[in-house]
Amino acid sequence: MRETLELTVAELDCADEAQQIEAALGRLDGVAEVRTVVSARRALIAYESDRIAPHVIRGAIAALGMTVTDSRAPLAPRPRSLPDLLGWGFAAIVAAVALVGIVGERLGVVDAVVDRIPPWLALAAVLAGGHPIFRNVVRALRNRSVTSHALMTLGIVGAVAIGQYAAAAVIVFFMRLADFIEGYTTERAREAIKALLELAPETARVERAGREEEIPAEQVGRGEVVLVKPGDRIPVDGAVIDGRAAVNQASITGESVPVEKQPGDQVFAATICERGALRIRTERVGLDTTFGQIVRLVEEAEAAKAPVQRFADRFTAYYIPVVLVVAAVTFALTGNATAAVATVLVACSCAIAMATPITVLAAVGNGARRGIIVKGGRYLEALAKVDTIVIDKTGTLTLGRPEVTDVVALGDASDDDVLALAAAVERHSEHPLAAGIVRAVERRGLRVLDVKDFEAFPGEGIAGLIEGERVWVGTERLMARAGIGLDASLRERVARLAGEGKSVALVARGRRPLGAIALGDTLRPEVGPALDALRALGVRHLLLLSGDRPEAARAVADRLGLEFEAGVLPEGKIRAIERLQRQGRVVAMIGDGVNDAPALAQADVGIAMGVAGTDAAIEAAHVALMQDDWRAVPEAVRIGRRAFRTIKQNLWFTAAYNVVGILLAATGWLPPVLAAAAQSLPDVAVMLNSARLRGAR
Repeated sequence: MRETLELTVAELDCADEAQQIEAALGRLDGVAEVRTVVSARRALIAYESDRIAPHVIRGAIAALGMTVTDSRAPLAPRPRSLPDLLGWGFAAIVAAVALVGIVGERLGVVDAVVDRIPPWLALAAVLAGGHPIFRNVVRALRNRSVTSHALMTLGIVGAVAIGQYAAAAVIVFFMRLADFIEGYTTERAREAIKALLELAPETARVERAGREEEIPAEQVGRGEVVLVKPGDRIPVDGAVIDGRAAVNQASITGESVPVEKQPGDQVFAATICERGALRIRTERVGLDTTFGQIVRLVEEAEAAKAPVQRFADRFTAYYIPVVLVVAAVTFALTGNATAAVATVLVACSCAIAMATPITVLAAVGNGARRGIIVKGGRYLEALAKVDTIVIDKTGTLTLGRPEVTDVVALGDASDDDVLALAAAVERHSEHPLAAGIVRAVERRGLRVLDVKDFEAFPGEGIAGLIEGERVWVGTERLMARAGIGLDASLRERVARLAGEGKSVALVARGRRPLGAIALGDTLRPEVGPALDALRALGVRHLLLLSGDRPEAARAVADRLGLEFEAGVLPEGKIRAIERLQRQGRVVAMIGDGVNDAPALAQADVGIAMGVAGTDAAIEAAHVALMQDDWRAVPEAVRIGRRAFRTIKQNLWFTAAYNVVGILLAATGWLPPVLAAAAQSLPDVAVMLNSARLRGAR
């Protein structure tokens, strides 16, 4: 049976460690998939539990010299050991002296400074400063993995071999400096996760045995009553059972305006009770809360690699051998060992590996603060390339709260008879139209009969047994399925109501039609401007897919300027998306995340709206919008485009920088010391360019 193991690895700070872990675990029999999340220091391993035990997986990572735990504690910068710091300091001092001498030599002054550094002192600095990296390189080679640090190590060995001991010490210094910059860049990227984790309340006040107790939030049990006072962060997901308060839900939905809560309303962990006090019945705690799921999705976003990231990974795999070949050819053609060493040193594969994940995490963190949860680089790239959007109607374009506007009763049946029979069956359905019929019956105070043998027909309607007779509620297709004939006058009235943009449910008992119920829904007020914003972004194909009659779909589509297809069943939506994809279009599907789950999964990127508190919707979508606000849709596209543009900038700059650096080194224009210094600059450029996304509006 396949299971998933999630481990925290303290030393997982860069692409090199990720590569080592993936290589080591990938060779284990029974491990199906390994995904590393550098930004969260986590490894996600899918394995066959009947073929390999978790302790074997942990042991394989520990054998790489890494610390493995199951903890999900908040991230903290990994402390450096005292010997490590002393070694780096020693190397830095020797390197500084040597660097002054080398620069001075270039300027024609202090020519003898470098000569005054004894070779043994320079070698000691090399060993002391480079020992941690040399150790990791050896471990990686034992694991049959060649990392970017292996290139630097080879360059240092080469410098020592040609007698440039002081230069080797300087190279170690710059190698450690580049390592520090990379670690700093990763830590900055982790700020998105840290900022989210800081929103999680650590304690909760609960009622136990008639007394108020303060306990760790994760220890609250399901069903316990939690007390929340003004200014408190709500520690759990649950339902308000007493009190009224204004709750700031920005951490979940991105809304800046507090929402009034009263008994019966749902509240979410990590939101703030600004005014008033609440008593809450706990439903979910910790990682099971909506906030916990958001944190998990942001943490794991890096693992869902974009196609461009997979290209970068393949590029890095070939890059190191190519650099070694160039260095060998340089030495063979020129006999210049210094140029060959510089060629190895200037090559920087770390920045190429960092270019995508750092950007993805910055963009995902930025979106999460606004209630837009993107599940990784793969879907950021899809958002950037979207040219077609397929839209569900009920509950997506509309408010999803249709109300009964007309009732047509046939023969001796009254309006109340038609409504009561329909409501008896519809109260077992989750469709928005069903809720509208039930509300109409409740307002009229009608008696609702019991139903047996309830049966749903997706896209057509429902049926149930009432007092021994089958009652049918749904479309003309459902009536045809039941063998129920409709006279011309009823068809005419249904067509007229549908032409007004209303949804019509036919009602029949046994083989006899009783009438029809028309319901009208209201378009969301922000839909029009949001669709205009999408068109301005270049999304030219906007298609409405609806299970309604053509007249009802046309009334909405014409008002919004959309193409439309009506009478589309759930499987028909999948076929429509497949057809568009065969035409070469990149398709986004916008729906409610539950009823549209198959279509969302088929689309290149599935966007579910208003999913706060809905586990199934959060899992079904590739992009989850925590509130029902269409303005978040064009904003999600903008986030994707900014991120993809930044990734391309990072990759092109890094690739061009490396090509130029290798050419200068191979032709003797770039000495080993400057080559070592130059290889750290792309890391800084990638960090600064990606950091712009964290605050982008």
